[in-house]
Amino acid sequence: MKTFHLDRELTIARPIHEVFAFFGNPQNLEAITPPWLRFRVREASDHPLREGSQIRYFLKVHGCPMGWTSLISTWNPPHCFVDEQVSGPYRIWHHTHTFEQVDGGTRIRDRVEYAMFGGRLINELFVSRDLDRVFDYRTARLEEIFAS
Repeated sequence: MKTFHLDRELTIARPIHEVFAFFGNPQNLEAITPPWLRFRVREASDHPLREGSQIRYFLKVHGCPMGWTSLISTWNPPHCFVDEQVSGPYRIWHHTHTFEQVDGGTRIRDRVEYAMFGGRLINELFVSRDLDRVFDYRTARLEEIFAS
């Protein structure tokens, strides 16, 4: 199975504990997900999140409704956490979030390893572009949220 990667980095002018706490609230996912996905958190087993937490979402991708369940497989505040798809649209979704205190704030790094049915063709036609748009939106929203 062919896997693909998405890497992003952003520095926010806020302390690491504040930034990590934001990500620890599952409801904040809605605030940083593009409206065109109609993303909604249906249920979170824990608030704040912790290792072993599960989050159930609903979203629409290209108009197709789908459910998605994630497991927080690693939780190491305030430095990193990993969410992995338990069920949803991907064959593999492994998203590592890391947080590092730097001069002037917190560096956020995202590393997503993913695979889907249809492999390279579907990735090139849809998924890669869609994920770029989602993470571009996410970056802009995080900058906006933490600027206030």
